[in-house]
Amino acid sequence: MRLTSSMGFGSGSLMWFRKGIRIHDNPALEYASGGSSSSSSLYPLFIIDPHYMKPDPNAFSPGSSLAGLNRINFLLQSLGDLDVNLKKLGSRLLILKGDPHEVLIRCLKEWNIGKLCFEYDTDPYYQALDIKIKDYALKAGIEVFSPVSHTLFNPTDIIQKNGGKPPLSYQSFVKLAGEPPSPLSTKYSLLPPVGHLGSCDISEVPTVKDLGYEDANLEEFSPFVGGESEALKRLEECMKDKKWVANFEKPKGNPSAFLKPATTILSPYLKFGCLSSRYFYQCIQDVYKSSPKHTSPPVSLLGQLLWREFFYTAAFGTPNFDRMKGNRICKQIPWKDDEKLLEAWRGAKTGFPWIDAIMVQLHQWGWMHHLARHSVACFLTRGDLFVHWEKGRDVFERLLIDSDWAINNGNWMWLSCSSFFYQYNRIYSPTTFGKKYDPNGDFIRHFLPVLRDMPKAYIYEPWTAPPSIQTKANCIIGKDYPMPVVSHDSASKECKRKMGETYALNKTLNGLVGEDDLKNLRRKLDEGEEQETEAKKRSRQLLIG
Repeated sequence: MRLTSSMGFGSGSLMWFRKGIRIHDNPALEYASGGSSSSSSLYPLFIIDPHYMKPDPNAFSPGSSLAGLNRINFLLQSLGDLDVNLKKLGSRLLILKGDPHEVLIRCLKEWNIGKLCFEYDTDPYYQALDIKIKDYALKAGIEVFSPVSHTLFNPTDIIQKNGGKPPLSYQSFVKLAGEPPSPLSTKYSLLPPVGHLGSCDISEVPTVKDLGYEDANLEEFSPFVGGESEALKRLEECMKDKKWVANFEKPKGNPSAFLKPATTILSPYLKFGCLSSRYFYQCIQDVYKSSPKHTSPPVSLLGQLLWREFFYTAAFGTPNFDRMKGNRICKQIPWKDDEKLLEAWRGAKTGFPWIDAIMVQLHQWGWMHHLARHSVACFLTRGDLFVHWEKGRDVFERLLIDSDWAINNGNWMWLSCSSFFYQYNRIYSPTTFGKKYDPNGDFIRHFLPVLRDMPKAYIYEPWTAPPSIQTKANCIIGKDYPMPVVSHDSASKECKRKMGETYALNKTLNGLVGEDDLKNLRRKLDEGEEQETEAKKRSRQLLIG
């Protein structure tokens, strides 16, 4: 999107980095550095937004109120790498701190800016911010260039093709999408120099300790290093294995593989735009051309990129996409508001080792395999605990280094059977699913060292181990490791009953389920649960008698 005004202004260009933290295939950077007319100076800017970066001592894990420390550190590494790459081209990354709106307007005034360039962002936070920025720039006679380059396609175009509404199935999206634009092949030998900085208080890329995280232990951070250089290196290594790329098939893959994860781990680099999705798409196509046969969407590697696009488009075209209320595509479900169950899940204390080990990996690495994500999301919502998907979404949004607003919300609605996917009877077992991939429990032993010596016969259900075995394994269940918070068999049965009654109500009311309808249904479901509990008690008493 290019916006211009008839008023003239300065000769400098400001390249405002947010996502798109890269030099390759970056249309905003290309236009800022040359474009239709040469710029006398280029100001590559990143603003440290306290909204995302300021330490929050009240949060459940180290980090700001919105982001865990792993993701903040990944972003800082990405900025450090961008700064190094800019310096190779005779430029540098300028870091300023503060409210982005206020900081940017000050820079536009002080630096004699004629062109403001930044990548288009569909996230609601940036949508609101960008309206204010564009309004000011145009009134000041500053040209604004904001191209779509974080995604393969422009979500607005897809929605227009679909009659003003986002396509709500993957297949309908793919039919509408067609082929994406090719990536830019621009190679820079030199960028325009940074101009006079005026009174702006420029700093180098900060460390987490500079931001106020004095107690941060760098050794505990995610094993994945941020930055464009690392992204391109990982991409190249991945594309070398042409057979693996050609045969990639989701949902296959081993969720318990942690020494060498069974996926690309390029999602954090796509999230921050260290890797261009268009370039990634082109690289996959190049491999396909040299392969006699390959998998196809939706399960192929190319198909995964298209899933990303699908969720971006659905999110952009759906008001209140990040909540249940007021969200026209989300089933209204009377989820439980149970802080104890939520805390047990979030804190890796459910008593189910497969679930808890995944949650420990999330806390430590800020990442886990997609099937592991499926397991813990299903367990929290429709599988066992019946806790609201928004609660789980908040935890993922904070802790994942690849947390992406559109994809995170879309997947939580999917996995809770609130939207997109409705086969609520298909549940990931917290005891048998992981065992298929890792019968010895090596994944559990690594992330839950308290269970390291538990025999493999009991590693997925340690509460069934005889006391003598627990003693020998130095792990007494109920003391060293918790008892299960629910009985999976009865909890999953109860969840299916609740989902069945909820779906029936949604169907009867044609999806128009109001707050009173939800309250009445919740009361009915709770009464049913109490009656079933009472019946079980009587049955036990009869057996004892």
